[in-house]
Amino acid sequence: MIGHSQRPIGIVCSPLPILARCLLVLLFGVMGTSGASAHVKWFCAFDVAGQPEGLANVLCQDFEILIVVALIWLLAGCFIEKTSLGEAMLRSMDRVTGGLRLHTEEMVRAICFFFFVSLWTLGGILLTPELTSKSPLVGPLQFVIAACLLSRRTLPVSALGIVILFAMAVRDYGIFHLADYPIFLGIAAYLALTGLQKKFFGIEPIDIMRYAAAVTLMWASVEKWAYPQWSFPIFVTHPNITFGFDPEFYMRAAGVVEFTLAFALLWTPLVRRCAAAILAGMFIAACFEFGKIDTIGHSGIIAVLFAILADNRRVENDRRVPLLAPAGFCTALAATLFVYYFGHASLFNTTVL
Repeated sequence: MIGHSQRPIGIVCSPLPILARCLLVLLFGVMGTSGASAHVKWFCAFDVAGQPEGLANVLCQDFEILIVVALIWLLAGCFIEKTSLGEAMLRSMDRVTGGLRLHTEEMVRAICFFFFVSLWTLGGILLTPELTSKSPLVGPLQFVIAACLLSRRTLPVSALGIVILFAMAVRDYGIFHLADYPIFLGIAAYLALTGLQKKFFGIEPIDIMRYAAAVTLMWASVEKWAYPQWSFPIFVTHPNITFGFDPEFYMRAAGVVEFTLAFALLWTPLVRRCAAAILAGMFIAACFEFGKIDTIGHSGIIAVLFAILADNRRVENDRRVPLLAPAGFCTALAATLFVYYFGHASLFNTTVL
């Protein structure tokens, strides 16, 4: 899946030595990728049906090195979790997030209330800035969703409203475009199950929200590799966010960082809580860089990440063997790339390689 691939003439990977590339990746990871956390569709022109970068170009040597470094960091987190240091880190997180943990439901409801009141105030937006609509039903529906968030008993009504908005967006923009946003369905499921005080076939509501967040961010990562050029105009207006890296390398690395952290949300308690903290920091930093559109648009996923960070549950099946992490990571990477590229090719008649 991540074997060496030939790139077409005229398109080459970075000529930097392997060690230098690794050091750049390590530096990149330390400084974070806040700039890449801004959703490009909200700020730049895009074409969902356009030809994506071929897999032969995506799976280049730089990509391989980035993946190897990401796996090293992931494995390190898995091994640390099983040590006394890992236990101490979890206890520290428990102490810091104790208050938030007791009020996770209220936090999610409050931020969702802010989100839907903001959309209702702005008008003409279904769920995110690029999903515009002239339907007269959108505003009243968003108002009802916000109002029903004020009481636990009416949370299922809010959840139904979110699903209706999502269905309207699928109708207007297509299923492939809305594959960017399963997080909204995860939030809807959380609200409905919380209001009904039920689990989904034994799965906790917060876990459904966590899985939806992971899938959302893994899909968004592939988009960074498939359409790096969409983000290039942002680098003109915000040149500092690339840290001086080549734009193509920056987008390649940003996608790997985001995919790794997204996969980590599916893993064991310490790994997923650290990933949630880093991702939340990235999204919050992007809010300062890109203003109120980014703040409103990403408020929901920030709430989900805070909920994951505060979740201190530990169950037996969370004690997974660290060496399973690379296999799980590579499986998730291969599956996401396959679904993205072959799904796009089947819907829009584009090429994969």
